[in-house]
Amino acid sequence: MTIELTPNQKLYVASDQHFGIPNHEVSLIREKHFISWLDQIKEDAGAIVLLGDLFDFWFEYKTVVPKGFVRILGKLAELSDHGIPIYFFIGNHDLWMRDYFEKELNITVFSAPQIFTLGQHRILMGHGDGLGPGDKGYKRMKKVFTNPIAKWFYRWIHPDWGVRFAQYLSTKNKLISGDEDVVFLGEDNEWLVQYSKQKLQKEHIDYFVFGHRHLPMTIALNERSTYINTGDWIGHYTYAVFDGKKMELLNYKKATIPS
Repeated sequence: MTIELTPNQKLYVASDQHFGIPNHEVSLIREKHFISWLDQIKEDAGAIVLLGDLFDFWFEYKTVVPKGFVRILGKLAELSDHGIPIYFFIGNHDLWMRDYFEKELNITVFSAPQIFTLGQHRILMGHGDGLGPGDKGYKRMKKVFTNPIAKWFYRWIHPDWGVRFAQYLSTKNKLISGDEDVVFLGEDNEWLVQYSKQKLQKEHIDYFVFGHRHLPMTIALNERSTYINTGDWIGHYTYAVFDGKKMELLNYKKATIPS
C-alpha cells in the first residue's frame, strides 16, 4: 500500500491506548489526552496509523458495539471526514472487530501486518501479537478466540453479560492483557526484533513498527533498517512520526502533561 505525503505532511503512528481501564474515570483522562494529541497533529498529518488495542475490550455484535468512547470515536470520524486517511490494525483486544470502523468512520482495518511505501521508504506495520518465535501461549489462545464457531456462540450471550465477562478476563488474565513481562528482554529475546530480522533475510524494509509490547523501543537491525515499538498510552504516551526522511519516537506526556 502506498501513502502519499506532501513535503509538509507527516505520518503518525500510535498504539495500545486500552481505553476502559482501570476504570471509567481514569480512562477518560487518558482518552482526553489522546484526543488532544489528535487535535495537535491534524494540522500536518498526511495519514494516521493506529496499531491496535485502542480499547481494552471491543466486541461487535451484529447491531451492538460496546457502550462509551464517544469522544474518541467522534474525533476519529472528524479527522476521517476532514480527509486524513486513518488505518487501524486489529490487536489482541480488538480481535472481534467486524465492519463498524469501516462503515461508520471510513477507517481502513487490517488483521495482519502490512507494508506501506512512502516515497523511497518501505515501512512494515502491525500490532505485533503472535509474531516471531515467542508468545506461544497467546498463539494457542488466539486460535480459539478467532475461531468462527467460537465467535458465533459468543454472540448469543447477551451483551451485558458478554462485555462484562470479557472485561473481567482482560484485567485478570495477564496472557490476554499482554502485561506479563513489560520489561525489556534484551535484543536477542525480543521476539518482534527476531521476527523483523527474519523478514530482512527475504526483503528490505526500512522500518518495522509494532505495538503490543507496551515498551517504547528503537533498535537498529542493520545499517539500513530499524525496529520501533510505539509503547503505549497508559504510562508512556509515546508515538512514532515519519517526516518523509526518518521515523522517530516522541513522547507526548513529557511535552504537555504535568507530572
